Amino acid sequence: MALDRFDIQGKDSLNLFTDALVVVDRETGVNYLFVHRGYGGGLTPLLDSDGKPIITKDKDNYKR
Repeated sequence: MALDRFDIQGKDSLNLFTDALVVVDRETGVNYLFVHRGYGGGLTPLLDSDGKPIITKDKDNYKR
């Protein structure tokens, strides 16, 4: 897996030990929410109101 496959679109520090990041898969456009706290973390796809994954179709929107 190439290191440039995933792109961080946003980051928010929720508190001193907890961060939330929106990550986009450059190949599929699927958006994920990654939250980590200390030594633990979790990853889940972001879903729209119909329960379908949010997909960024415009690749020009990807940050580098």
